[in-house]
Amino acid sequence: MELKRYTAYFTFPVGQLEISSDESYILSIWFTDAQKRQAPNLPESTVVPPVIDQCIAELGEYFAGTRKEFSVPYLLQGTDFQINVWNELTKIPYGQTITYGQQAARLQNEKAIRAVGTSNGLNRLSILIPCHRVIGANGSLVGYGGDLWVKKWLLEHEQKHSSGLVQMRLF
Repeated sequence: MELKRYTAYFTFPVGQLEISSDESYILSIWFTDAQKRQAPNLPESTVVPPVIDQCIAELGEYFAGTRKEFSVPYLLQGTDFQINVWNELTKIPYGQTITYGQQAARLQNEKAIRAVGTSNGLNRLSILIPCHRVIGANGSLVGYGGDLWVKKWLLEHEQKHSSGLVQMRLF
């Protein structure tokens, strides 16, 4: 039996986000204006479950600089490898970055750098699963489905609201 899917649109400082859920879990968050990876453009629901309201509130707090971790329930949908990659992303502290090679090493599979990058690119839960915190080996901003200007904005935003964390140079 297929669960009912709900969709809401909300505008944040990085543009409009398409947020979809079932009754209990956030299923996807897409940037509607992204050039690289287009949002599905689902019809907006007239009524949405509380989980979408919670997600919008938590994203609002994130963009206000008062939330550094999310508690809204979400559902990861992918292969075992992809889910492991995405779970590892949630361990990158707010305001910090790692490289794709470091992420592969954390997964104990140093040779899987490209597979890690591909899995990050398939992340359906932008911002909640912080794939924007993964950068190129030389410190460059590469590979973000929400467009690179958004990745840069999110990293600078987190740096601005990180107290006492190491500052990084963004290329």
